[in-house]
Amino acid sequence: MLRTDLVQRLRDKSVIIFAVIVPLALMGAMHLVMGDAMDGDLETATVAVSAPADDQLATALVQSLPEIGLDVEVTETDQDDVHARAESGDARLGLIIPDGFSAALMAGEPVEVTAIRGDGAGIESTVVLSVVQGFLDRAGASAVASTAGATLGLASAELGGVAQQVATGDSAITLTAGEASDQQLDPKGALVAGQAGLFLMFTVSFGVLGLLAEREFGTLARLRSMPMNPNLVVISKVLSSFVLGVVATSLLLTVGGMLFGVSFGSPLPVAVLIVCAVIATTSLTFIVIKIAKTSEQASIIQTILAMVLGIAGGAFFPMSGAGVLGTILDLNPVAAMTRGLGITSGGGGLADIATPVLILLGFAAVAMLIARVVPDRGAMA
Repeated sequence: MLRTDLVQRLRDKSVIIFAVIVPLALMGAMHLVMGDAMDGDLETATVAVSAPADDQLATALVQSLPEIGLDVEVTETDQDDVHARAESGDARLGLIIPDGFSAALMAGEPVEVTAIRGDGAGIESTVVLSVVQGFLDRAGASAVASTAGATLGLASAELGGVAQQVATGDSAITLTAGEASDQQLDPKGALVAGQAGLFLMFTVSFGVLGLLAEREFGTLARLRSMPMNPNLVVISKVLSSFVLGVVATSLLLTVGGMLFGVSFGSPLPVAVLIVCAVIATTSLTFIVIKIAKTSEQASIIQTILAMVLGIAGGAFFPMSGAGVLGTILDLNPVAAMTRGLGITSGGGGLADIATPVLILLGFAAVAMLIARVVPDRGAMA
């Protein structure tokens, strides 16, 4: 029965269309619409700077800009040219550092650095501005420390050392890089994983629809009259859903990953996530079998489940929440699969995906328990 059902689905072409072609086409369309926002690649930050000559802190500020971790192109010029470059778009950011910059900072006097956003200024300019602000904050703290030292009676020779220590000393706060299991998918990877999870919900519905079609065509009664356990008919349809789900999801993640340049990590943990996700979503078909009397009802129920779980799982845009809402979103099988793929894409192995796997298997267990207690009014009633 399983072999016959799979052959019928492949001949019908419905599985290939709705489980592979449609989601890949939707991924491509979303990438065309949101391509620039999804790339996430920062462009060169062109900065025009006017700084006073022989000013120690101004020189240090200008020299620090190319070292901030971005591709920064700094052009030193005069004030008028800074305005002209920013207005014409030749520079995405203009900085004007006033005369007497170092002296004013060391004296604790107000000092104003003028920033001009040019045409096309984006996140790169914002990053540069944050670095400039950080430099000014630290230089200001140096001036405060120097003034405090003078108030406490430190010698003039010692005040310079205190100011320099504050301005250039190592920070007491350190930043530790996250482990592989803390990694998340980039926007392209999240799109591929979310769409694969969404259409997995539709793919596993073919088994349920096949069972209801058997009933509507009159062949279900013949199958149940055969000398075998009637539950084998349901099991064969569920297994067909499982097989179709594993194959379709594997194809979507593989082809989608190739099209969008996304790597989901080691094949073994990815395969475990796929199998567990298919088990979780297939378990819902037992509930649908119990409550749907016609293929139309089953299709409506499955569509509702797919859209709710798919959208809540981030198939179209990231979803997050706090408290009870956050917990509910975390228990979503689509979200759990996406989170697991984020872990494997960062290099995580089988041990690292234990939590998503437990969520998926726990979801399947709860769905099976619900299907067990729901009165049978559907195809097998």
